[in-house]
Amino acid sequence: MAANPMVQFNVYRVGPEIKFGNIDLSFTNSSLFMLISASIITLFLYLSTKNKRLVPGKIQLISELLYNFVAKMISDTAGSKAKPYFPFIFSLFVFILVCNMVGMLPYSFTVTSHIIVTLVMALFIFIAVTIIGFLKHGLKYLSIFVPSGVPVVLLPLITIIEIISYLSRPVSLSVRLFANMMAGHTMLKVFGGFVISLGLVGGWLPLSFSVALTGLEILVAFLQAYVFAILTCIYLNDALNLHH
Repeated sequence: MAANPMVQFNVYRVGPEIKFGNIDLSFTNSSLFMLISASIITLFLYLSTKNKRLVPGKIQLISELLYNFVAKMISDTAGSKAKPYFPFIFSLFVFILVCNMVGMLPYSFTVTSHIIVTLVMALFIFIAVTIIGFLKHGLKYLSIFVPSGVPVVLLPLITIIEIISYLSRPVSLSVRLFANMMAGHTMLKVFGGFVISLGLVGGWLPLSFSVALTGLEILVAFLQAYVFAILTCIYLNDALNLHH
């Protein structure tokens, strides 16, 4: 019998139990793979900047490509006013990307396949962008809910829709990443189970699907990190430039 494909998403304690009252602060496999991802990023960026050369090596070239990619994304979507927020957007994009890629390795854990992780990141972005909007524009920031050129008759309805749309940002941002990563890994596990169940004779078809899905998942891992980062830039653009 094939293993339950949902087992791979189980969160379990690693090491001793740590509790403060009813709050469980124990170190888990999710925490472990976040730490591993952060360590990979730190090591990679350290090695890429340790011996900087005019003609870059492979590691330096990759880091410069990432830097330029994120810088252009911010410039195209949020403009020059968003430059001070480059370190955050860059860290966000690279962290999600590495977490997604690490989750592709056998016997690893996909941190971004859990809604609580993606929701916390999305809520942080939502609250931070809202604060930036009010600090930048004051109460005038509320005009984002009142699009220009709307007939007076439709204004109450449009305003309600704009408010609901704004408040749903963290939900849509978090669910998009979590759902894509969870669905893809579930499919990989299902087809992997078929390969084992059918054996050498009948397993070639699900095996070919598994190989194709793996390639697709690598692409999705990058695209979801990109979508998360670029939507953050778009929200930041609304807060800084107050387009409505």
